[in-house]
Amino acid sequence: MRLSTLTAETTSPARQELELRMLAKERGYRVVGVASDLNVSATRVPPWKRRELGHWLNDRVPESDVLLFWKLDRFVRRLTDLSIMIKWCLRHEKNLVSQHDAIDLSTSTGRMMAAVLGGVAEIEAANTSNRVASLWDYARTQPDWLVGKPPYGYMTDDRGELVIDPRAYRVLRWCHGAATRGLSARRMTTVLIRARIPTGGGGQWTTSTLLRRLRNPALMGFRVEEDKNGGVRRSKIVHGDDGNPVKVADQIFTESEWLSLQTALDRRAKFQPVRRQGGATEFLGVLICADCGTNMTVHRTSVKQRTYEYLRCRNCPSGGLGAPNPETVYRRLFDEVMTALGTQPVRIRKYVPGAEDRDRRTALEDAIAQYITGLEPCGRYTRTKFTREQAEGRLEQLITELNQLCPETQDRWVQVHNGDTFSDRWERGGRAAMAGDLLRAGVICQVSRNKVPRTRAPEVHLELAIPQDVADRLVVRKDEFADDAL
Repeated sequence: MRLSTLTAETTSPARQELELRMLAKERGYRVVGVASDLNVSATRVPPWKRRELGHWLNDRVPESDVLLFWKLDRFVRRLTDLSIMIKWCLRHEKNLVSQHDAIDLSTSTGRMMAAVLGGVAEIEAANTSNRVASLWDYARTQPDWLVGKPPYGYMTDDRGELVIDPRAYRVLRWCHGAATRGLSARRMTTVLIRARIPTGGGGQWTTSTLLRRLRNPALMGFRVEEDKNGGVRRSKIVHGDDGNPVKVADQIFTESEWLSLQTALDRRAKFQPVRRQGGATEFLGVLICADCGTNMTVHRTSVKQRTYEYLRCRNCPSGGLGAPNPETVYRRLFDEVMTALGTQPVRIRKYVPGAEDRDRRTALEDAIAQYITGLEPCGRYTRTKFTREQAEGRLEQLITELNQLCPETQDRWVQVHNGDTFSDRWERGGRAAMAGDLLRAGVICQVSRNKVPRTRAPEVHLELAIPQDVADRLVVRKDEFADDAL
């Protein structure tokens, strides 16, 4: 079952499950599990990435034969997603059955109907998306507040117009005066928390929340939109067709007051360098503080046009003793993991349909029976010495293959060794590949930092914690829904 928006009045999930259980009973299916993904958009999230359904599609494939859904749009809303699911089902010998649509992958007509209905669902989703986008494009250029959440400092009245919130107005004016007097944003946040001033959006005041609101140009009464620059959340003024800013409300700050506020905030600001692509911290989730157990992360700061990087944790006072050279820690960790786990063979999880074994076993048994009959007295292979020797050799090969064939005939996962070791894998993929494998295997590295007398940099110790079943955890699980897999 799936639902985009779950409300208190919603009964659709219960109705979907009830009707699907009745359908399973009519068709003689035994229900082995229920996947319920509520508050999930089928347009944005494909089936294999949903929390519950994705678990069945990625990890519990051998346990089911048929996937029932109430209606096609409960399953997918994009034609490409439906095409991928059909290919996946055909490769894994699964069937898709809809309660209210004529979909049955066991027939060519059912597959064609699935493709047609998928196209209709995608067109409907695209139309809905276009209507929403058109509404926002229209609303952002209008002086009236039509849709959206008002920015902090404002609220809507009974007529839907944007007006100044008196309580938030007093908070913002106080912050303006405090900032111009040299008070830091952290100190202002502490005062607001102690005064139990509501944030207007739930939760508690934080320095980043306060700064984001004080730097919002909407405080001058203008309409704004989000502007992401280097990972920093900012808002920029929206201009109308005439090139002028769109005015939507009375101003809380005049332009000169807002500019003076920005100048005061800039004087106390610590500008962080632009975020590095791929994240600032390598081996995130693997490097753990030995004292507080939180992740070690890289903090970067610029002082007098010089950039400094150091590893720190979260819960230790002041982040603990910062390791000033993260690259050295990365190299040491890479070398230690190579030594400890580099010789492990790379095993890949592979899905084997039981039908392949059943068909092959039947074919081998029939061929063996034919050769045995042909080798009987007066049989077709006993006419000459050459044909007898050839038949006996072929019969031996067939018997050997039959003995090597897995006795199980059920769908299952098997582990296949690709001939590489993890040392080969990590030398090709680098630290990113190693970090992903270590996270999957649950391997962590505890980082201890000890103060060295008369030395600013601490002494850093690394200790690997490797689970006993690390060999099973390191098994590579290929993405069954990747383009190359389909």
